[in-house]
Parts: sequence; C-alpha cells; structure tokens
Amino acid sequence: MRDRLSIAVVGHVDHGKSTLVGRLLADAGGLPEGRLEALREQCARNAKPLEYAYLLDALKDEQSQGVTIETARCFFRAPHRDIVFLDAPGHIEFLRNMVTGAARADAALLVIDAREGVQENSRRHGYFLSALGIGQFAVVINKMDLVGYDRIAFEAIAAEYRGFLEQLAMRPVCFVPASAREGANVAAPSPQMAWYTGPTVLDALDRFQPPRQEAGQPLRIPVQDVYKFTAEGDDRRIIAGRVESGVVRPGDAVVFSPSGKRAVVKSLEAFGRPAPAAAGPGESIGLTLHEQVYVARGETISREDQQAPDVTARFRADVFWLDGRDLGPDRACWLKVGTAEVPVRVERVERVLDASTLAVAGDRQAVHTREVATCVLRAERPVAVDDYAHLPKTGRFVLVADHAIGGGGVVREVLEDDESALRAEALLRDRRWIRSAIAPAARAERYGQQAAVVLITGPREAPRKELARELEQSLFGQGRMVYYLGMGSVVYGVDADILKSHLGPGLTGREHIRRFGEVLHVLLDAGLIVICTAVN
Repeated sequence: MRDRLSIAVVGHVDHGKSTLVGRLLADAGGLPEGRLEALREQCARNAKPLEYAYLLDALKDEQSQGVTIETARCFFRAPHRDIVFLDAPGHIEFLRNMVTGAARADAALLVIDAREGVQENSRRHGYFLSALGIGQFAVVINKMDLVGYDRIAFEAIAAEYRGFLEQLAMRPVCFVPASAREGANVAAPSPQMAWYTGPTVLDALDRFQPPRQEAGQPLRIPVQDVYKFTAEGDDRRIIAGRVESGVVRPGDAVVFSPSGKRAVVKSLEAFGRPAPAAAGPGESIGLTLHEQVYVARGETISREDQQAPDVTARFRADVFWLDGRDLGPDRACWLKVGTAEVPVRVERVERVLDASTLAVAGDRQAVHTREVATCVLRAERPVAVDDYAHLPKTGRFVLVADHAIGGGGVVREVLEDDESALRAEALLRDRRWIRSAIAPAARAERYGQQAAVVLITGPREAPRKELARELEQSLFGQGRMVYYLGMGSVVYGVDADILKSHLGPGLTGREHIRRFGEVLHVLLDAGLIVICTAVN
C-alpha cells in the first residue's frame, strides 16, 4: 500500500507557490492528459504567457488578480507515494485561509522569492508552521532566474531564514534554489545552478516521513459518531473515528476520555472493504465493543496499557489570533479539539509575541489580530487534550468566534482546575472498581431499562421532593427498577461523621456532594433508575 502525504505550500504573496506546484505537476507527469495543452490554448486566446499557477488557481478572482484566495487541493502520484498538495494563500488578508489549509498537512513547502528575500509573512508563516506542529518542511528559494542563479544570493537568504527558524527550534529538511517558471531544480537538476548538489523539489518530497511514523505513539481516536444499523437484525453499535496516532486491534482494552469509561474492542469495521486486523494513523475506522458503553462524539479513545490524554478544563497554550476583534477574558469562544467542542474563555494573557520578529510585548490584557500569545484558557467543562510536545496531532486546537475560525494554537501545559482532585479520585476508583460478572448490558436487558439519573431541580420553595416521590411511585408501578435518593438520606447516614467535623462550610458541602455521588454511582452500577433532587 502506497504512503499518502498532505503537503501545505505556504509563503508570502506572489513568491510563486502556485507556479511551483503547477510546474511540478507538469514536469513530473502529474497532470491529466490534455490539461497542459488546454492551458496553453487558454493563455494564447487571452494573449497571456503560459502561467503554471493557473493549474491551481481555479477561482476566477484568483486568475484575474494573480493571488491565491482559497486553499486549493490537488493530487499528485509521485514515484514513491501519493501526495495531496494544499496550496495556501500568502496575502496577509487571507492568513486565516492559510492556517486552515496548513492545519490539515503532514509536511510543508515554504516558498521565498529570491529577489524579494525574507518578508514579514515569510517569518509569520514559519512561526505558524511551528504552532501547528508541522515539524517537517523544506524551504524553496524560488525565482532564482531573477537573480541570475547567483549562489551568494541564495546562501544569504538561506542563512537569514535559518537564523529565524533556529529561534523557533525548527530545522528544515533542506533549502532548495529553484525557478518554478523555468523548471530549474523543480523535477530535475538545473545546469544553471551546477554549484548546487542538493535535492530538487521533487526529491525533497521523498525526504518527508509519512504519518505512519506516529504508529509507535499512544493510541488516539477522536470519536466522530456512533452508528447503529437495525436492518436484518444487525444490533452492532459502531463507534467511528479517525486514528490520529497509535494502532488499534481487536482485543485491546480501551479508555474513553474525558468520561473515563472502559471497554474491550470486539472488532474493527470498515466501509466497503473487509474488516482489517489493525488500524493505524490516518485510517478512518469503526469499532465494536464486547461490553456496550454509551459514549458520544467528542470522546477520545486511548489504550488502557498506554498513556491516556490529560483531562482538564484549564491549560496553558500558545494561541495565534486572526479575528478582527481582540481576544481577551471578555471574548466568548468555542474550543474545538479533536471532535470535542466546548465553550472557552481566556483566563489571562501571559505574554504576546510578534510572530514576524519574535519580539515579546509588555503587559497586555488582550491579543490583537495576527498576534501570537501565551494564554491560560478555561473551558466550561473538561476536555481530553495532549501536550503538543508529546502528541502534536491531539495537542492542536481551533478557536471559533462568531461562527468563524478566529484562531488556534497548541497545548503547552495542562493545569489543575477546580475538579482535578475529584477526577483523579474517580479515575482511581474506576480502575480499582471490583467489576460484577453481570455486564451492564445484561442488567439493562433483564430490567428492560437503561441505568439513568433523573435530577429534579428548582427554587427552594418548589415541591421537588413531592414530585420525586410521585415519579418514583409511577415508574415503580410500570415495573421499573427505580429508587429515590434524597440528599438527607446520605447526609444523616454516610455523612454522619463529617456533620461533627471541624471542616469549613465549603469543604463540608463539597464532601457531602462527593459522597452523594459515590452512593449514586453504586446504584447506577446496579442498573437502577435513580431520582434525586437539588435546589437550583
């Protein structure tokens, strides 16, 4: 099976990105038959010289203005692998589109004009590649024909940009001097640059490592959806998602985060092909489980014998912001990480960085457009994340503001939140829990119900307890296994010891709730419908 690699092509506006990809496709035989001839005829009819960029810039506005607006995708069958090029816009006004396109990439080509040299956007794009976790990339010094294929000009630009990248701890695979318009060093070595003995652009593509290198990392599968097919008695519940890292096989014990639920993989399922024996990075797969657990989109699957993702509502992150309105503590956003979506706010801005000069700004309360900052983010509820340095694919996130992508970033450090200690307790409890030989699915089938909590809440004067008792009696009359658990039953029983303790009122209330939750957990494990009440 051939490797498949997604490669973003980025750089400052008009530095020749689209021309480079178009020329590569033409010279390496990656175009459909007749496509190049049709382009020649079109250019001749419009009295224009042949522009290889038109092979990529399909939108009318792009051809008329000579800039790439949207991220164009094209497929290329290279000698050793299949490649998807993501030609991303370079104009500063389309920076959001560039980031959106590059976020899907496994590697990148960063293009710099030999005559114009390193521009502000050249540095900004380099920083964003770092922030997006794209560590493998090549730098193409394009339009060498405009500087007479001069070696000194190439080496000066390469040295300047290498120095900038070293501040980001980034090291490119190679620097390639090229002329996309003339085809020099694109698919074949150029006699005009005999002084250069390194790889061509086509050769550089073979130096990129495919995503399967992530197969040795811990398993991560963000749950995309759960499907159930009822035709012909098919009762499978298939949990679908894309493997971002690691390998999954039938028989693996897995954990779902942030819920902490556990199960064992029964089978792997694939659409339109036989079920595979294993699935690795980049593969979309379905799982069935031996024991049915109820999970939904937004969970992340990991293996029980490997490091699980962190579950938290607070973390420190490097954030790049592209929206026209500032990002600060008063700006409501949605955090999208994996398949999870949760409301999030900036708790504080710690420092702001100029992405093109790497200069650190002073004390700031907000992040302006096209700035990069280190922030502490607080989500409304816990999500599963990884430290970007450990697992880049699941350490990236996107921030959505006003129904559009406002920015994104990477997780740098997971921080404790208000519930960290309780979650750690619950996870330890779940690992040590002595499992019954009766599976929850068997109890549900016997009782004709799913274990569930019904919480009745309202103001203090509302008749919550009366309603709970009536509901319990009604469900019991229908043959349900049901129990009304009142807070007083726990407070004056299980909690009798802390009523006499000297804990402060906050700690006492917290411990009451924790113990109430543990009793509730036991009743749910027994398969009951539990009714409880609470003041607003």
